[in-house]
Amino acid sequence: MKRFSKILIANRGEIAVRLIRTCRVMGIKTVLAASEADKDSLAARLADETVIIGGPGVATYLDIPAIIQTAKDVGAEALHPGYGFLAEQPELPEACKKAGVVFIGPKTENIVNMGNKLVARSLAEKSGVPCLPGSEKVNSFEDVLDVVGEIGFPVMLKAAAGGGGRGMKIVSEENKGKLEQAFNEASAESRAAFGDSSLFVEKYIAHARHIEVQIIGDKYGNVVHLGERDCSTQRRHQKLIEEAGAPNITEKLRKELHASAVKLGEFIGYESAGTVEFLVDQDSGKFYFLEVNTRVQVEHPVTEEVTGVDLIEEMINVAAGEKLSFSQEEITFSGHAIECRINAEIAEENFRPTPGKITRWEIPQGPGIRVDSHCYVGYTIPIFYDSLIGKLIVHGRNRDHAIRKMLAALDEFAVEGISTTVSFHHKFISTPDFKAGKVHTRLLEDKLQHILQ
Repeated sequence: MKRFSKILIANRGEIAVRLIRTCRVMGIKTVLAASEADKDSLAARLADETVIIGGPGVATYLDIPAIIQTAKDVGAEALHPGYGFLAEQPELPEACKKAGVVFIGPKTENIVNMGNKLVARSLAEKSGVPCLPGSEKVNSFEDVLDVVGEIGFPVMLKAAAGGGGRGMKIVSEENKGKLEQAFNEASAESRAAFGDSSLFVEKYIAHARHIEVQIIGDKYGNVVHLGERDCSTQRRHQKLIEEAGAPNITEKLRKELHASAVKLGEFIGYESAGTVEFLVDQDSGKFYFLEVNTRVQVEHPVTEEVTGVDLIEEMINVAAGEKLSFSQEEITFSGHAIECRINAEIAEENFRPTPGKITRWEIPQGPGIRVDSHCYVGYTIPIFYDSLIGKLIVHGRNRDHAIRKMLAALDEFAVEGISTTVSFHHKFISTPDFKAGKVHTRLLEDKLQHILQ
C-alpha cells in the first residue's frame, strides 16, 4: 500500500503541532494551512511548509474552497482536519473526494449520521446499544409536553444537529414552569449555532458519569476499542479533566461499555478514529448511549499513554488503505493516565479568557509527563480562537500515583504574561471527592465556589 508523502493540516494550535510531530516520525512532509494570526505559531515553525490562506478570524479555518485549493497547489495527497472547525462537517470530505485528496477521518456517511443526534440515537437503538428514554424530533412545545408526560422529569432538551453544550437545557420537577421558556431558548441556541432548530427530549440523569470509549476502524470491517476514558469533570458541558481508565466502575460495566462501542462501530461500518460516548447512571449502574464524535478527541493522549498506540499514525495508515496494525487481543492497558486542559483563563473571574504575550513558559518534565502545546516564550495568544493553550498529561502505575504525579507537574508548570487555569486544576484535583474517584458531571460546578475561595 502506497503511503502518503505529503499531508495538508487544516487546523491550528496544539493539535496541529501534534499532527506534525507524528508525520515527522512517519517520514511524511507537512503543509500547514494557517490564518494570518497563526503565521508565527509553533505549528508554522515546525511544518515543512506554511501557507497563509486567510485573515486572522475563525472563518479562515472554515473556508473549504481555500483549504482544498491549497492542498491541490502544494501537491498534498491527503488532508487531516484535527478536531473542531471542519473536522465533523461532511462538506469537507466530500470536497476532498472531488479534488482527489484523501480525507484522513471517517467516511462521509459516518459523519452525517452521527452528526445528527436523532439519527445517531436511532442507529444505536437498532444496533442494540441502550439509549435513554426520550423522543424523536419534537416540532412544538405541545410535543415536548407529551414526551414529558411519558418519561417524567427531569428532562434535557437537546439540539439534534450539534453538541458542545449548545442548545441544551435541563428542566427539573421543581422548575417545570420554565419548560416552555427552556424549549424556546434551546431552539434559538440550536438555530444560531448549527443553523437547525431541531430538538429532541431525553430523560436527564443527575450526577451521571460521562464515560467514552475510543474506537478505531479500517476499510476492511475491523473495529477495535482502545479502552474507556472518564470525562465527567466538566463545566457547562465542556470537559476539563479526562482519565483513562474510568475509576470506580465494575469490570462487568467496563466490558459492557467496550462491547457496546464496538457493536455500534461495526453496525455503522465505522472507519478511522472515533469516540462512542455514554452516560452512566451511578444509582442504577446502567449506561446509555450519548453520541459519537467522528474525529480525534482533545483527550486522546490519555488513551495513547495507557495503550502505547499512536492514534494519529493509525488514522493516517487507515486513510491510506492499510489494515489496523493490531487486533483487539493485542491491545493491553498499562497504569492510569490523567489529562488537564490548560486554558488561558482567570478561573476566579468566571473563566474569563486572557489572550496576550507569554513571557515565561516552563513546562514540567520527567518520566510519565507529557505536555501537548503550541506555546513558547514570546508567543502571543491570539484573541480570535478558544483559550486552550496546552494539555498536561501524566501516566502513573495506578490512579493514586497518577494523581500525585499530576499535582507535582502542576506545581512545576510556570507561565507568566497571561493567566492560566494551572492553579485551578491543582485545587480541584486535591479535593477529597476527586481523589476518591467520586466524579460525576455536576461535581465541578457543585464544588466550584468552594474551590475558588
